[in-house]
Amino acid sequence: MSNFIIGTCGHIDHGKTALIKALNGFDGDSTKEEQERGITIDLSFSNIKKDDKNIAFIDVPGHEKLVKNMIAGAFSFDCVLIVVSAVEGIKPQTIEHLDILNLLGVKNAVLVITKKDLVTEDDLKTKIKDIQLFISAYDFDIKLSMGVSIYDEQSIEVLKEKLFCLDASSRVEENFFRCYVDRAFSLKGIGTVVTGTVLGKSLSLNEKIFICDMKKEAKVKNLQVHDKDTDTANISNRVAINLANIDAKSIKRGFVISKKGYLRGFNLVDISFKTLNKKFLHHNRNYSIYIGSKKIDAKILLFNSEESLTQGFATIKSNEDIFSIYNEKIIIRDGGVSIAGGVILNPVSEPMKKSQKLDLLKALEAKDIPKAYSILLLAHKKGLGLISSAQRFSLSHTEALDYAKKLENCFVDERELIIYPSSTKEIIYQNIKDIYTKNQYALLSNSSIKLRLKWASEAFIEMVLKELLEEDFLVKDGNLYQNANIEEDFKSSLEGVVLKRLEEEGFAPTAPYNIYDELDLDRKMGDTILKSLTSKKQIIRLQHNLFIHANSLNKLIFDMKEIISKEGYIDIANFKKNYPLSRKYIIAYLEYLDNFSQIKKEGNKRVFEVI
Repeated sequence: MSNFIIGTCGHIDHGKTALIKALNGFDGDSTKEEQERGITIDLSFSNIKKDDKNIAFIDVPGHEKLVKNMIAGAFSFDCVLIVVSAVEGIKPQTIEHLDILNLLGVKNAVLVITKKDLVTEDDLKTKIKDIQLFISAYDFDIKLSMGVSIYDEQSIEVLKEKLFCLDASSRVEENFFRCYVDRAFSLKGIGTVVTGTVLGKSLSLNEKIFICDMKKEAKVKNLQVHDKDTDTANISNRVAINLANIDAKSIKRGFVISKKGYLRGFNLVDISFKTLNKKFLHHNRNYSIYIGSKKIDAKILLFNSEESLTQGFATIKSNEDIFSIYNEKIIIRDGGVSIAGGVILNPVSEPMKKSQKLDLLKALEAKDIPKAYSILLLAHKKGLGLISSAQRFSLSHTEALDYAKKLENCFVDERELIIYPSSTKEIIYQNIKDIYTKNQYALLSNSSIKLRLKWASEAFIEMVLKELLEEDFLVKDGNLYQNANIEEDFKSSLEGVVLKRLEEEGFAPTAPYNIYDELDLDRKMGDTILKSLTSKKQIIRLQHNLFIHANSLNKLIFDMKEIISKEGYIDIANFKKNYPLSRKYIIAYLEYLDNFSQIKKEGNKRVFEVI
């Protein structure tokens, strides 16, 4: 089914809500306050269907004090229904709505002149021409213009048919689902329900979603599109999502729902902006930022001025995390006045030199993604994750890889989705060489080296290891790499090194993995060496990660029996008095003592068995 969203705009009392009611029978002014005051206060949602086409309507308030509610709905418009009274024509709130929609990048528009029954036919034609001329100053693609009256059923039917003939879908599929919450409530017997517009990609029943602002995952129990259950909600669908194990009171308008792992929140994001009607955006001043259905109070920090600008780059500095994506539109307001529109250029905050950041923003504004990657690599010498490209550049993994492969002087790990500057290879090369130079008995695998260089991918490490093999600095034995200059029996030599190490450590031996790391041993090989030494009874395994030299253990057992002989028993207290070891070791040795037939345990004490 084809879906798109048409939203209203226009001055108060120009007939927006009445027009929607005439089109589909839905009365948006449903609350008691709206009915008493005779105005739309909050957003209302309805739809009409014909054959395989569904048109969703978002009706917004026209009062100047309710612009924040209008913006909350306008971000999801595919097309705008510009509603102007034939009697009054363009009014102040019409203009502000048009300004906001232009800043939000809404292109498709339908001009409807209402209340045509109150003017003559000639006046209507003149009014339509005048309003068309006024709107031509904006960047709209006017799909049709016509006059209607809610009392003229034929005009309403003509409009309805023309709307069904529109091709107004404007959403581009991204590689993950997003939705800004515009309402959250609880229904008896059903639970928490949130509503919003599907962005990015479709959502299916029983999928898990992630509420970014709460950092909490939840399961989709049910989906409804325009009050009907469905298995899938598609782009531009108005959707109601029934969430499991979530309290409706904890969810606020503007919260972002997505899939886990795609969006990170930052309290600093970078934008480009342009002010309305030559207004000024001031440096280091607090403004209200509208992004999706969310309102954030934040500080604006200008890039190129410490005073004010009409356009340029800026950083939004907020006290709360912003979960945004590249090229997302925002509105900046000061009090009750719309000041500027902006575009999110850099939704991922990270330390960068100001000159680098400025170059990055210029590249992003020009949509020069290859250049943006190149600039980011200067700040990410230890690797730039392509997975973040979904948020950084609104790219799928495939698209991000395609861009990465075209970059010069870099290494692209296609499996782990990471790009490295070629210069970073020297860091890995020097690290590996240092290990084998300082310790001639080092014996490491690729994965062991990665444990030390956590930022380096195995594919990148493998490339460097191959170079060291070609240089005859290393030789390979299975999946292990050893110093090429050692000709003796490597395994026997390593067993001797490990055995000597455990003998020197006496009664408080180091845990195996720490020994492996300090001796530059691959963990699997280290385990093999310990098994070999254990089978030869040169070392004794007391616990999973406790191995002791046999001579040390024999001496300790002798001394423990001496304590029993002198004091009549041994427990944690008198053992620790003689051997100031940690509790971990003391308990392990006491438990090992239980293996001897002459020892009997009485409570927490060990004594000699009386025969």
